[in-house]
Amino acid sequence: MTNMKNIQLFLLFFLLFSCASQEQPSYLKLWYESPADATVADSPNGWQDDAEWLKGLPLGNGSLGAVVFGDVAMERIQLNEETMWSGSPQECDNPDAPQYLDKIRQLLLEGKYKEATELTNRTQVCTGKGSGGGNGSTVPFGCFQTMGDLWIDFANKEAYSDYRRELNLEDATATVTYTQGDVHFKREIFISHPDQVMVIRLSADKQQQMSFTCRMTRPEYFSTHTEDGQLIMSGALSDGKGGDGLQYMARLKAVTKGGEVICTDSTLTVSGADEAMLLLAASTDYQLTYPHYKGRDYLSLTRESIAKAEKKTFESLYQAHQKEYAAYFDRASFRLTESPDTLATDVLVAEAKAGKINPHLYELMFQYGRYLLISSSRPGTMPANLQGIWANKLQTPWNGDYHTDVNIEMNYWPAEVANLSEMHLPMFDLIASLVAPGTKTAQTQYQKKGWVVHPITNVWGYTSPGESASWGMHTGAPAWICQHIGEHYRFTGDKDFLRKMYPVLKGAVEFYMDWLVTDPKTGKLVSGPAVSPENTFVAPDGSQCQISMGPTHDQQTIWQLFDDFEMASDALQINDAFTQAVAEAKGKLLETRIGSDGRIMEWAQEFPEAEPGHRHISHLFAVHPGSQINLLQTPELAEAASKSMDYRISHGGGHTGWSSAWLISQYARLHRAEKAKESLDKVLEKSLNPNLFTQCPPFQIDANFGTTAGIAEMLLQSHVYEQDAYTIQLLPSLPAGWKNGKFSGLKARGGFEVSVEWKDGVMVYAEIKSLLGNPFRVWYQGQYIETGNLEKGKTWKWNS
Repeated sequence: MTNMKNIQLFLLFFLLFSCASQEQPSYLKLWYESPADATVADSPNGWQDDAEWLKGLPLGNGSLGAVVFGDVAMERIQLNEETMWSGSPQECDNPDAPQYLDKIRQLLLEGKYKEATELTNRTQVCTGKGSGGGNGSTVPFGCFQTMGDLWIDFANKEAYSDYRRELNLEDATATVTYTQGDVHFKREIFISHPDQVMVIRLSADKQQQMSFTCRMTRPEYFSTHTEDGQLIMSGALSDGKGGDGLQYMARLKAVTKGGEVICTDSTLTVSGADEAMLLLAASTDYQLTYPHYKGRDYLSLTRESIAKAEKKTFESLYQAHQKEYAAYFDRASFRLTESPDTLATDVLVAEAKAGKINPHLYELMFQYGRYLLISSSRPGTMPANLQGIWANKLQTPWNGDYHTDVNIEMNYWPAEVANLSEMHLPMFDLIASLVAPGTKTAQTQYQKKGWVVHPITNVWGYTSPGESASWGMHTGAPAWICQHIGEHYRFTGDKDFLRKMYPVLKGAVEFYMDWLVTDPKTGKLVSGPAVSPENTFVAPDGSQCQISMGPTHDQQTIWQLFDDFEMASDALQINDAFTQAVAEAKGKLLETRIGSDGRIMEWAQEFPEAEPGHRHISHLFAVHPGSQINLLQTPELAEAASKSMDYRISHGGGHTGWSSAWLISQYARLHRAEKAKESLDKVLEKSLNPNLFTQCPPFQIDANFGTTAGIAEMLLQSHVYEQDAYTIQLLPSLPAGWKNGKFSGLKARGGFEVSVEWKDGVMVYAEIKSLLGNPFRVWYQGQYIETGNLEKGKTWKWNS
């Protein structure tokens, strides 16, 4: 009898514990007590944000994206597909451009900047309409666009209560719950990478309550029909030349428990079901292959995805999705608080805008950036663009393209350090795809070897300059994007990857070896004509100009490229006349210089800036994401860089979301923890939407990724290489306000995984696991606390 009572008590305790566990809120959730209003129409103005859309919950698996509104009577799920681009390949290279190059250089070397800028703007530009001035949806450049919307009309207009919607970052699932009358309803939504479908389960706590009608629509170029019990939306996008471009298709299938499913040419209706599961697959016929970029069998892909998924249960689909996603997401953690916060996410954002930042928001933003990168960039997909994979417009800002003068790079800054190296791979696929068109551009536009790309590119292999040389002649772009090749190798030590990308790296080097010229005054190699991205200087005659020889940004990125090429050549044991010539050229590059006011000079001459608070800080590339300037090896240049940043900020710099996000990492690299946190706080105060998407403005996702990277940079740095080892700097920029905390799973260059805990601002525990067996040095609070070798698989531990 006593045993029976003990068993009963145990079971009661177990049930109570289970219920408490189920009710305990997840640590990493975005959650809200009201829906986004699905009845509010989007603005047709591509440059105007839609407030309700920016309340929606983003989901994605790299190829398929969605924003869930969670409205009660009418659910809207806005859809995206990674390759949903208007436009088509175009010939924009200018064969007349090379004949003016020597004249422009001569004018610049003679100090005639106004004349040189005017001649460059007339001649060193693309032919045709280029990007359409950032409004390219109807020209060949094209635009990343919405796929349209899935509407689920529940036709129940009754009042509701107990409403909650949430996005769980730990399993990449959106959930909506509410009560109408005496029925409790639930929606669960995720986008599976293993099964390549969006899965929606609609359920209630009473039988035969699931009745609704689905439609799929798009602002233009779509039709719907029914086939095999599926509602299908399809069409062709504009090629920008008066014809059809990409073909696309979305399929919707309902699998129910009980009830009835009826399809018409425009609707899919479920009546009286106990439960319904909706499956959606989508694709286009795009293929990342030059020069045609078409050939994907989108009809079969979508058909097979639905056919396979409909044979599985919701539970098996969810388990496969969760297992695959968690394998990435669970690698890294960051905690400043001991327990989950009780405030809704929109309240956290509102408080941040009022200057009161909850510590939990730092944690959320760090992990949200990781979540967004996993959701918008999986191996084999297109890389994350200016909006990741989420756009609700036909004309997205700046075409939702790939900007190479900071934006696509910032998207991938967290990839390695935040332990998501695989998410980096789509960027390398894109870079490799630019070699063929970029080789043509280098030959036609400049009569140079190798390959080149300028500040913008798209899915159609656009490598020409922009419509205006003042911003569009960013010839430092190949060097900047190729830095990611070197970074991936520094973190992973993957020689197979390096061997594959070596020709890409070499082609970029070949361009600069042919492009650089000797400055007769200094004897140094300089790049030009060139811009310092999007910035303007005041020439000696008072004119405002953009074109010069040897701007610091170009010189720094080219140095980094040559240094990475030397590293790659050594790793692959390649030593020939070309590698020797590159090493010699690296030593002759015009170096970064300090001006009379103690700041880093942005141009080769000490010009005043037309806009002292300019949003770009391109001349500080060597601080971050580069490493040529650092506190441990070049303290004088680091001090000058610090002055440069302070000057920009004091004149209004950092006023865009991505610019503030960049400053987090810049200040962190200079160990100015409070300034790094100030920049981080500025992102949270000025640039957050209710769903934590960041603003440029308008919505632009780069600051989300830049914020995650910046927080990581405050906690861990490994960019300094000396004595044949990477220096692992622990808590190099820990702000005073972050008194207690811990992180795990962050990565360091050289192949290390790092975890640290601190209390009252002092490190109490650290461990470093060696993944490759490389030598290492450990730095903390100005001192080297360990130097040595660590065998592959071994862990170094430190306790206070």
